[in-house]
Amino acid sequence: MTNINNEIATADDTADLEELDNRTIPLNDFLVEFGEGLMASVSRQLPPVYDPDRHNPYWDEIMDSLQRRPFDAQRDRVQAVCQLLVEQGEPAAVLNGEMGCGKTMMGIAAAAVLYSEGYRRTLVIAPPHLVYKWRREILETVPDAKVWVLNGPDTVRQLLKIRANRNVSPSTPEFYVIGRVRMRMGFDWRPAAMVRRVHERVVVPETETQAGRTYTASFEFAACPACGTFVVDDEGERMSAARFKRGDDNRHACLHCGSPLWTLKRNNPPKDFREIVHDALCQIPTIGPKTAHKLLQNFGTDTLSVMLSDNVFEFINLMDENGDLVFSDRQARRMERSLAKQEIGFGQGGYQPSEFIKRYLPDGFFDLLLVDEGHEYKNSGSAQGQAMGVLAEKARKTVLLTGTLMGGYADDLFYLLWRIMPARMIEDGFRYNGRNNLGPAAMNFMRQHGVLKDVFKETNDGNHRTAKGKKVTVHTSKAPGFGPKGVLRYVLPYTAFLKLKDIGGNVLPDYHESFVEIAMSPEQREAYDRLSGVLTTEMRKALARGDKTLLGLVLTVLLSWPDACFRLEEVRHPRTHQLLVMMPPVLGDEPSPKEAALIELCRQEKAQNRRVLVYTVYTGKRDTAARLKKTLESAGFKTAVLRSSVSTDRREDWIMDQVDRGIDVLVCNPELVKTGLDLLDFPTICFMQSGYNVYTVQQAARRSWRIGQKQPVKVHYLGYEKTAQIACLTLMAKKIAVSQSTSGDMPDTGLDVLNSDGDSVEVALAKQLVAA
Repeated sequence: MTNINNEIATADDTADLEELDNRTIPLNDFLVEFGEGLMASVSRQLPPVYDPDRHNPYWDEIMDSLQRRPFDAQRDRVQAVCQLLVEQGEPAAVLNGEMGCGKTMMGIAAAAVLYSEGYRRTLVIAPPHLVYKWRREILETVPDAKVWVLNGPDTVRQLLKIRANRNVSPSTPEFYVIGRVRMRMGFDWRPAAMVRRVHERVVVPETETQAGRTYTASFEFAACPACGTFVVDDEGERMSAARFKRGDDNRHACLHCGSPLWTLKRNNPPKDFREIVHDALCQIPTIGPKTAHKLLQNFGTDTLSVMLSDNVFEFINLMDENGDLVFSDRQARRMERSLAKQEIGFGQGGYQPSEFIKRYLPDGFFDLLLVDEGHEYKNSGSAQGQAMGVLAEKARKTVLLTGTLMGGYADDLFYLLWRIMPARMIEDGFRYNGRNNLGPAAMNFMRQHGVLKDVFKETNDGNHRTAKGKKVTVHTSKAPGFGPKGVLRYVLPYTAFLKLKDIGGNVLPDYHESFVEIAMSPEQREAYDRLSGVLTTEMRKALARGDKTLLGLVLTVLLSWPDACFRLEEVRHPRTHQLLVMMPPVLGDEPSPKEAALIELCRQEKAQNRRVLVYTVYTGKRDTAARLKKTLESAGFKTAVLRSSVSTDRREDWIMDQVDRGIDVLVCNPELVKTGLDLLDFPTICFMQSGYNVYTVQQAARRSWRIGQKQPVKVHYLGYEKTAQIACLTLMAKKIAVSQSTSGDMPDTGLDVLNSDGDSVEVALAKQLVAA
């Protein structure tokens, strides 16, 4: 009887499972069918800050009055950011716009709108090569705007002028543009005090072998140069001049009068003012040392310095004693073009501008802080990240402009949030610990919202042990990923997203990414397998000993060797300098398989009158850029190589000059052009290598797919099959997937074909909801 009952129960369970299977539908089908209802439910429970159907008409009028009007999609994002800052009272907002969608324009429009709400002064932090682009676009967009460029050696001098006029309310919008490198540049200092000599009588007592005597001894002590008070140490003892001169890491002040006991230390000897003006003149095109010397003789140092500082057009139209123009029309045109992007300064100081603003300007003096390329300030200990945090604290509101909000790891976002909205982070329990360290808070943030991998290693070493317990060690490392709870808490409430496809109106052409996996030549494959085998074995031995110094070296060599196997490769241990392996050159002057693929690509593009931008990350010791130039020129292509020796503020002009000369291919490191530059003349982009920086890859890939581009844009990624390059590109695909999941979009790039893990539940859910 029992068996019969069991059989009946089993049959009933099977029927229930079959019925349950019939009621189960795939997640994608569920979202297609019920996605609209889900979106409506989310909108009811979490109403958005801004609804396009209920925009502010007054703010629209302000944007209509601009000399350059934003697109409708850009207007919506500006309205959303302004509502968040003004009506919701939030301290900061993030404008996450895809590369090329006009983040600079939206930032300027937001500043113009906020001016009408009482935000008079705007401080802009920009990459150094984009400082004058910001200045130009502000003047072209906002009527009657005043723009101060704080990016030269005269920055502190200009800040002193600004401080003197701090009580004057601006009658027109004022913008202050500073480069991020200049912002955090500090200065060297040394202890400074006068020497006070003290004479004391010393008494030597009488002994059995020696008669008593007295003598006068002289001692040198450090004293305040202002009031003459002796400098004392922590125990109240007078400090000798020699000990004070050695100093410590802190700057001190006199305990009596408060005067500083340090002074500026110049690494170079101070220049004569005439020499400074002479050097400034030589920076101007068409003026060399002899012409500069002649100008100084004829017009004087004071006259020329005033012209260059206050009115460069007066200098361009300079006349001699006979009333004739000193410079020809050709010279004047070149000077005007150069001086529009260059600031002439005569200061020699190096005081940190962010420190000056922190100490000497009142809180809220700058009403709005615009941070361009905000993701550049994500690192925990970077000087420019800390300086940005100081300026954000001094400003009333902050707007972060970025195209890649995070690079795949949760702590990328943590430090950005800490610097622009620390109050919210403290509310959530993230704060400095007792040792004034933020690291544990960042780790806690990673555990709550990111991905941490805990690797447990268990060893059973019974030697010299009486207990039978096993030794367990735990190693924690971070992995790409950011949870949906973190997105809901820290991204969606403060971020306005814009994709190029949202602008509409056929503003942009088609965009296509592809990945090409290339087979090595037999000689390359044999040599690579031998190299990989030796290095992997050595690395495993080192790791067994607890030595991790080979990890970075092995990875670098295995990534770079396939593209740099035209040179002798010696691999030595970074600490012991022991030779691990030596690989002779495999390639001669003939192109490698990857170079042959590049040549074929360039040939196809040239036939369609399309220029090619080639990215290579090895431009130092393993200089692949020079080889690419030689190989491409041998194949009949006119090629130019952009080096880091071209200063950041002149790269755009340098590239335009090369285009005017008729080049077919431009080769460079993606780090040199990854932000701000509009390379519309290069609709085809080819990555010979990618590197691990997701910011660089995403930014560099969109250099030519920007507003104003008329031709379809193609981006190609090349990698050698069955090498570390494929593993690198696979990791990049995963990091881009996470990065785009916090940018309001799902990954759909050429590298996404390598992401074999597939979509997680939350990624599939978000992708369908976005498409709904």
